[in-house]
Amino acid sequence: MNMRIKDHVILGEEADAPMIEITFDGKPIKAKEGEPILAALLSEGVIISRYTVNKKEPRGLFCGIGQCTDCAMIVNGQANVRTCITPVERGMVVETQYGIGGKDDD
Repeated sequence: MNMRIKDHVILGEEADAPMIEITFDGKPIKAKEGEPILAALLSEGVIISRYTVNKKEPRGLFCGIGQCTDCAMIVNGQANVRTCITPVERGMVVETQYGIGGKDDD
C-alpha cells in the first residue's frame, strides 16, 4: 500500500532518491533514502507513532516540523526521536513508542 505523493501542487514533483529498506515494528518497509521517517511510514499507511503515558491514547503526525512530540518513536533503540524531522537511513529500526520510551511502559 504505497500512498506516496508523486506530484504535490505546492512542493512539486517527488525528489529522485534511491529506495532502501528499514524495519518498522519488525516488518521490512521501503523508504526513500533521506526522507523523514514519518513520511516513509505515512506512505505505507502507518498513522500511529506512539501512545501517551497516562491515557494510552494514540498519537501521530501533528505539527510536522519537530516542535511537538506526537511523532516520537523508538529509532535504533533510542526513544523519543522526532520522526517528522529525522531522515531515513539504510537499515534503520523504527518501533512504535509506548509511554515515555519503552515498548510496554505503564
